Amino acid sequence: MGWPPVLSPATMQTLPRLDKRKATIGLVGFAWGLFALHTLGLFGDFAAPLFDDWLYVTLLAAAAVACLWRAVTAPAERLAWSLMSAAIVSWTLGDVYWSTDLATLAGGGTPSIADSLYLSFYPLAYATLVLLIRNQAGLASRDLWVDGIIGASCATAIAFVIAFPAFEVSADDTAELAITLAYPVLDAVLLGFVILVFGLSGWRPGRRWTLIGVGLTAMAISDGIYLVETARGTYATGGILDAGWPAAALLVALAAWQPVGSPSAPRDSDRRLVLVPFVCGLIALVLVTLAVFGGVPQAAALPALLTLLLVTGRMAIAFVEGQHAMDENRREALTDGLTGLANRRALLADLERAVARATMDDPRVCIVLDLDGFKAYNDAFGHPAGDKLLSRLGQRLEDVVGVQGKAYRLGGDEFCVLARRDAVDARRLADAVRASLTETGEAFAVTSSAGMVAIPADAAAPAEVLQVADRRMYADKGRRSSSAGHQSRAVLLRILREREPAMHAHLVGVAELALAVARELGMAGEELDELARAAELHDIGKIAIPEEILRKPGPLDPEEWAFVRRHTVIGERILGAAPALRPVARLVRSTHERWDGGGYPDGLSGDDIPLGSRIVAVCDAYEAMVNDRPYRPALSPELAVEELFTNAGTQFDPKVVQVFSAAVGERVPEPLTTYPAA
Repeated sequence: MGWPPVLSPATMQTLPRLDKRKATIGLVGFAWGLFALHTLGLFGDFAAPLFDDWLYVTLLAAAAVACLWRAVTAPAERLAWSLMSAAIVSWTLGDVYWSTDLATLAGGGTPSIADSLYLSFYPLAYATLVLLIRNQAGLASRDLWVDGIIGASCATAIAFVIAFPAFEVSADDTAELAITLAYPVLDAVLLGFVILVFGLSGWRPGRRWTLIGVGLTAMAISDGIYLVETARGTYATGGILDAGWPAAALLVALAAWQPVGSPSAPRDSDRRLVLVPFVCGLIALVLVTLAVFGGVPQAAALPALLTLLLVTGRMAIAFVEGQHAMDENRREALTDGLTGLANRRALLADLERAVARATMDDPRVCIVLDLDGFKAYNDAFGHPAGDKLLSRLGQRLEDVVGVQGKAYRLGGDEFCVLARRDAVDARRLADAVRASLTETGEAFAVTSSAGMVAIPADAAAPAEVLQVADRRMYADKGRRSSSAGHQSRAVLLRILREREPAMHAHLVGVAELALAVARELGMAGEELDELARAAELHDIGKIAIPEEILRKPGPLDPEEWAFVRRHTVIGERILGAAPALRPVARLVRSTHERWDGGGYPDGLSGDDIPLGSRIVAVCDAYEAMVNDRPYRPALSPELAVEELFTNAGTQFDPKVVQVFSAAVGERVPEPLTTYPAA
């Protein structure tokens, strides 16, 4: 038979080892529990030698063996846990010597061999912490180091406050004084090490370091209480305090067998990163104040004062970093992420200042530029290549502008320049920046169109400056369009005007409305230009429809309707014959689709209909309703808008209708181009 599917052979082989480890931990924990119960007096004095001499030493020895075995099985941490094992062994030998030798002497003696063994524990423990802390310390930032040192110095000050008042040693006995004071000092340093580690972890030490920290803290606290009680003459062997040392050693040994894991970077938003230095500073301030007035020993004043200085330095660092972060956020908010140029928000702020300072004797010039051919480049080579092109062109633009002005990227393929220039210099600058935004290759040509505004001669308000520059830029774009596209458009508009003069006026009105709505919906650059062309030419296919159908005063019959519905496809074929107008042709084909899918020629619905086509449909319907038709008189603008809302969600895109209703009341007609009136 094979293994059950839930447990593989490899998994089954690990179960006995895991069970033995848990059993060992449980057995040692049970032994410590018995010892703790003994210290509470539950087993009477008859068992004292067994517990105080043998079980106590056995527990310490078990902790040392566990650390040593971890050193054997974990080569990467072999030195660290070997040192910790040696530290616990040294402490254990000190206890053994004390209990078998000094305890039998009247009054004991200090210093002694036991003191040497006890004190050897501390440097070995410090070395262990240094070796284990390397991974965490390598991850820690400067701020975490400062926080850890703050916590360590504060803990040291508190330890001095608690321990030092209990000692009254004659200053004549220098050795005895040194040994007596060494214990609380070394315990305080040990606590400082623990707090430092916690600080370096961002006060999130994890299970392993928590066990080490709790164990060493328990060791320091037990030792400190012992020293205080010994100094006061209140210590008695076999009390609950004696359970603290083996508990501390066993916790450290248990930590040795916890998974090492990978230290994680603390979160900058963690409140502990602020709370701990604040609390430590408050405690240090109280201790320094009490030390001045004699309420605490002077020994606590130095670490408390150090804590205050560190907290002050930490606050200074935080302030400087906060200012730097604010400056960086402000810079990022005003900078285009792709090109590194200033963005539209920066332009609006700079334009406010430029308009306020500009005079006829000290003029400024604003040049808005838009790339021609960039959309085709993007379609041909992909967006990553398009982003690289924008970055290159932006750098060239900035180099041309130099220190006499400032270059901006307004979004998409639109740029801007703001500079101090008179009329002659402004024209030279406009030619230079237009040339900088040009790149050609074997299969592409990217150029730019520009609209220039002199401040304050042409405009004296920021909004007016951008409006005028935008209009002039699009006029320039019309003049600079490819000759094939320009000539094709001119021919088609001439045909429409010759056949139906009123239709030409209608198309111009639709185009003006479409531009206003499209801008509100975020369209810009070539996309906006294509929309304007589609709005002008969306009915070009009607030149193939007999005049008697177009002018019929009554309803059309089904055959006539079928004829009319062909005009968008015919328009697409006509426009598609000119390569420069093919993007426009695709929009024209869909201008009579309906939001609910009931339109023609393809039955598209919702967002499947191109946005430009949806905009043209709304503007075309409005212009048709507010003008007389053979079969009905014109509606008022208010009734026309109401009719659009009635059909929103069925015939028209609801969002486009909503934007249209807001734009139609405040629109200022924009010149489409400066093309000759065909």
